[in-house]
Amino acid sequence: MDIQYHPILPQKKLPIIMIGAGGIVKDAHLPAYKKAGFEVVGITNRTRERAAQVAQDFHIPNVYDSVADAVAKAPSNAVYDITTMPESYISILEQLPDGSAVLIQKPMGDDIQQTQDILEVCRKKNLVAAINCQLRFAPYVSAARYLIEKGFLGDLYDMEVRVTVETPWELFPHVMVHPRLEIQYHSIHYIDLMRSFLGNPKGVLAKTLKHPAKKLSSSRSTIILDYGDTLHSVINTNHDHAFGPHHQESFIKWEGTKGAIKAKMGLLMDYPNGVPDVFEYCLLEDEKAPEWKSINLEGSWFPDAFIGTMSSLMRYKNGETKVLPTSVEDVFQTMMLVEKAYEVSLK
Repeated sequence: MDIQYHPILPQKKLPIIMIGAGGIVKDAHLPAYKKAGFEVVGITNRTRERAAQVAQDFHIPNVYDSVADAVAKAPSNAVYDITTMPESYISILEQLPDGSAVLIQKPMGDDIQQTQDILEVCRKKNLVAAINCQLRFAPYVSAARYLIEKGFLGDLYDMEVRVTVETPWELFPHVMVHPRLEIQYHSIHYIDLMRSFLGNPKGVLAKTLKHPAKKLSSSRSTIILDYGDTLHSVINTNHDHAFGPHHQESFIKWEGTKGAIKAKMGLLMDYPNGVPDVFEYCLLEDEKAPEWKSINLEGSWFPDAFIGTMSSLMRYKNGETKVLPTSVEDVFQTMMLVEKAYEVSLK
């Protein structure tokens, strides 16, 4: 089966300014941009030494002392890629030229008030702003989207995400201390993903939980999105499965009246090394027993999905498409669901 899942690259590739030089930049952003042939013309970070090291590692020609310095020296058509923690987003956005294209790392704020403030500054400055909800562009997600949009699965009636792994939160020291760890910084991916396939739900049921022997604010969640009486949408995450790989799981599953898809998210198992992804599908055919088939897809969530978010932003900025999938306006709806999940979890 010929499945179209690679991101559409912009006809005109715009220069990129990196704001932040953390682990995600080295592990995903910059490898993705190199793979796509994007030009990163400069980088800045709170500590210049870290920016200089990343610039050396990835052959970035310019290291800036500050955001203001980067803006002053940036090309007029630059795309700004913000990868800092959310509390600095507004101050950074305020310094960007009006009308600029900007990609902001998820989440879109640490709470709904901050999310609203980010949205308002983007509107005030007329920024072409998107949130880096990159799971939407993972190869196995794009392949599933293609099959579903072509009608191969018929009417969807079930979408499930299940993650049962041991997550090394210590690799993210600034994140692991967050008072809203699991949903705000992890399951947000799946809430956003389900919205991208199913639209906005009628409501949400959720419970996020601590581990009794860990200081983390939360490490396990169950989230049910309400789409009526036929469409089942559930997210189950457990980052505390410290019992070896035998029973670990990490998958997205779609079921419809004509077929089903199951995608193994290998990245999350033995993170950050990961294991191979697996993409399987089963299409119902008259008088034939159901048969699952697999397709080898090129790339994975890291780094390839990061090509998709940046490409879609560049294409929208260029006028090559009228759709910006992860715009701040759209992802605001994801953040509203995240907020609601915490509200109902506390009841």
